Amino acid sequence: MTSPQLPQAQQESAPPSRSEEVPPSHVAIIMDGNNRWARARGLSGVRGHRAGVEAVRAVIERAAQRGVQTLSLFAFSSENWKRPTAEVNALMELFLMALKREVKKLNERNIRLSIIGEQSGFSHAIQKHIQRAEALTAENTGMHLVIAANYGGQWDLARAAKQLAKQVAAGELAADDIDEACFDAAMNTHNVPPVDLCIRTSGEQRLSNFMLWQLAYAELHFSPLLWPDFNGAALDEALNDFCLRRRRFGMTDAQIEAQGA
Repeated sequence: MTSPQLPQAQQESAPPSRSEEVPPSHVAIIMDGNNRWARARGLSGVRGHRAGVEAVRAVIERAAQRGVQTLSLFAFSSENWKRPTAEVNALMELFLMALKREVKKLNERNIRLSIIGEQSGFSHAIQKHIQRAEALTAENTGMHLVIAANYGGQWDLARAAKQLAKQVAAGELAADDIDEACFDAAMNTHNVPPVDLCIRTSGEQRLSNFMLWQLAYAELHFSPLLWPDFNGAALDEALNDFCLRRRRFGMTDAQIEAQGA
């Protein structure tokens, strides 16, 4: 199996430091803690989610400044439908509002937007605005912003397996020809590169069914901050921590050093 390539160095706006050498190309964030942030302040859960939108804006801006090529945000999992109806409805309203109000700003900043997940689960209005948002930003050449909504890693894997099984049954594909590249191409996240750094906020230390395939070689960073408190400085801390790590991809230190010689 071919080992993933190390991300290429990119320019950063921060002063020269060790952290400039190998910044992550793809950063994925599990945004957690909106409800706890709100409860700690005696506010409704909806207020927590609204505060979380402000954190999203700050992180998108800082990630683009730092030269991150792909930023993936876990906005709504396929399991989140189990939450109270009022909260789910409020989240859908926020999602629709963001699609209406934020996409123009993304387009002005040359950011390309993609939504991954089972879109048929959303209302017609949300599906329509997803299509418009992706079409508007499709030709942008800056950072790729990926929003995972009604998404689950196991759903994505099962969907890909089903698609490949249908191709084999139809005689379009031989079972022996199925490899990692073939499987990757069949996934809903086929246009998303492997994750270099996965950040989870709120002190929790689990993946919660997020991008299981793409996280195979990811570095993990767990922040104690609740999502609404996560800002550009917190992202800098995670990026700088990543840049100080040595990624081996199954190789030894000696092999990695020989590659850099």
